[in-house]
Amino acid sequence: MNGQAQAAQQEMRPPGEDAAPVVSVRAAGETDVETAAVLFRGYLDFYEVDIEDPDAPRAFLAERIAKDESLVLLADVPEAGTVGFAQVYRGFSSLSLRTAWVLNDLYVAPAGRRTGAGRALLREVLRRAREAGVSGVQLETAYDNTVAQGLYEAEGFVREEFHVYFHDLG
Repeated sequence: MNGQAQAAQQEMRPPGEDAAPVVSVRAAGETDVETAAVLFRGYLDFYEVDIEDPDAPRAFLAERIAKDESLVLLADVPEAGTVGFAQVYRGFSSLSLRTAWVLNDLYVAPAGRRTGAGRALLREVLRRAREAGVSGVQLETAYDNTVAQGLYEAEGFVREEFHVYFHDLG
């Protein structure tokens, strides 16, 4: 995903806001690891994840990008800088016999909220998924994260009623 994705860049304005700053979305490469890691740490803090090794988030992202194991997108807003990131993993759907994607992480730093960066990231994930012939994009968010849920539903995501189970081995 990563090597081919780096060349494409999407620019968007928040809906209904002609004067709003243009949000530019691009694929992260190895030179973007430090920037992406700052946002990743913000994401982990948002979900109250305790990290013993402060370098672990950067190392994790660096490995994913270097091994082309995930697609990491970054959102840039003029005069605010890089304010958001998304990370997508490839998966497979046995029921559709096709590739499926998991939008595992989506985060916009407080300074970038209400700029359209989250929506731009989400739309770019969906655009790239369609282009790749993916069967669908799955995501999860916290039950009380109603802001994110509103965005996802506004962009066509549907809450499924399947039972989800998880067994923590850590």
